[in-house]
Amino acid sequence: MLQIHIMDKQVLESSEERTFQYQNSLPSLPVPPLDESLKKYLDAVKPFLNQEEYQRTEDIVKKFENGIGKELHQKLLERAKTRRNWLEDWWLNVAYLDLRISTQIYCNIGGPGPFIENYWPPKEGTQIERACVNIWHTLKYWDLLRAEKVAIERSGNAVLDMNQFRMLFCTCKIPGVTRDSICNYFKTETEGECPSHLVVLCRGRVFAFDAIHEGNMLNPPEIFRQLTYIQKRCHSEPDGPGLAALTSVERTKWAEIREYLIDLDPKNLTLLEKIQRSLFVVCLDDSSPHATPENYTEVTRLGLTGDPTVRWGDKSYNSIFFSNGTCGAFCDHSPFDAMALITMLSYAEGKINENEGKWKVSDLQLVNYAFISFGKALIRKKKLHPDTFVQLALQLAYYKCHGRPGCCYETAMTRRFYHGRTETIRSCTMEAVEWCKSMLDPSASACQRQQLMLKAFAKHNKIRKECENGKGFDRHLLGLLLIAQEQGLPVPELFVDTAFTTSGGGGNFVLSTSLTGYTKFSGSALPMVHHGYGFFYAIRDDRIIVTCSSWKSCPETDAEVLCRTVFQCFQDMLQLTVTAQL
Repeated sequence: MLQIHIMDKQVLESSEERTFQYQNSLPSLPVPPLDESLKKYLDAVKPFLNQEEYQRTEDIVKKFENGIGKELHQKLLERAKTRRNWLEDWWLNVAYLDLRISTQIYCNIGGPGPFIENYWPPKEGTQIERACVNIWHTLKYWDLLRAEKVAIERSGNAVLDMNQFRMLFCTCKIPGVTRDSICNYFKTETEGECPSHLVVLCRGRVFAFDAIHEGNMLNPPEIFRQLTYIQKRCHSEPDGPGLAALTSVERTKWAEIREYLIDLDPKNLTLLEKIQRSLFVVCLDDSSPHATPENYTEVTRLGLTGDPTVRWGDKSYNSIFFSNGTCGAFCDHSPFDAMALITMLSYAEGKINENEGKWKVSDLQLVNYAFISFGKALIRKKKLHPDTFVQLALQLAYYKCHGRPGCCYETAMTRRFYHGRTETIRSCTMEAVEWCKSMLDPSASACQRQQLMLKAFAKHNKIRKECENGKGFDRHLLGLLLIAQEQGLPVPELFVDTAFTTSGGGGNFVLSTSLTGYTKFSGSALPMVHHGYGFFYAIRDDRIIVTCSSWKSCPETDAEVLCRTVFQCFQDMLQLTVTAQL
């Protein structure tokens, strides 16, 4: 029988609005007009095709638009009439739950805590002390969320969907033979009782204790006693069996093992459910990663690819505490996107500052550096959008490193709509490519380069706005493909055309990117394709934090070189605004 050691029981401020009060009044996710989506698709694939190839693809698109595409679009519209978010179930299944690879390795998200920049520099012997404070502030956020006192997020005046915040706590993915599922046990105070226990992983063992005792939340000294007991016991006994490592294996295999364990002893189901229902998982990791405010590489790498015996990869939130007091987060990506997590982490970080407060060797190359010459403040002063600034710098850097355009996925959120998740901003536009070419053309003047850069900025800003307002095309095309599959129809030619994959379709983007916000929290994810890069970034007033990843086994890519080239492109772009008197 499995063993979990059960321990004895021992913001955002109040808002007039309730966190989830507008959920039922959010607009439904729209289905864009078919002709508009296909026109945008043609614009997106154009940088990757010669004239003959483009003409062929244009013919395919016209044939699709006037033929099967029209029928599929009509069926998609019919589906949208009966659902407030026609994409939600499909996206969850196709992007996450249907995956059979190890999602802990290839799909989960993670990142370092920025606490070393203020009051928590790396220091041996501080692991438990810092963990109990961090856990306590996270529990306070859970308490605010249950009371619906977490502030509603907005984009301008538009209310954003808050459903993902329900998934931060008491949420776990359950492996299935062909498709996984998500169990969420979180409830607000008005909805009823909510699980209140924590699970702690340490040296291959699993422990649990309740965070509420006699109606009151445990305070940091009480949490400290629990964690100290766990640590001492684990250090005085042989390592445990490392059950958590099973969450890192291929999904079907993990599902079969899980069923085997349950058949072996029915009590194992109860113990597995104990983990599933927990608020979140606390990971006590023996590693001591090197970290400085300018270099989080080692903390980030271990957060993503550290000891699997102390990571429950299916939990929505693993809070990692390393031996030297550095911290990290590791999360199943399926129930929420990064910004919901970052909002919670920012709350804990703010409170900590306010109070002054072994995995096998991976193929991963990862760097996490800070560009400190300037940040959002100076970019805004130049009347440029900071996110677009970074995206165009990345396009230029990729062009410099590889001599060709880089098909790019940037995350746009669609949380203006009911249960909205994301849409794809395709950053590699013809305008961006023309500008990149001018930057490498010695005969191009500063004025010509500046004009082309402004055109590229305008195009990217336009695409972002469209995507955030439900007018992107990638999710629309996915819906059309899935409608065809549900109807048992052949895959339309559009989706097997080489232009589709060359431009990034079907999860083939060479650059997988996301802005993690304008806070101190950065994040990371791995490349979508073997010859690609993961590129996450946070933009602060005075600096830009970049996490870039690639695969060591790919001779074409080098995360270190790309990151350094991006930093140089930041300088080149700023110099261009000065030279051209922008």
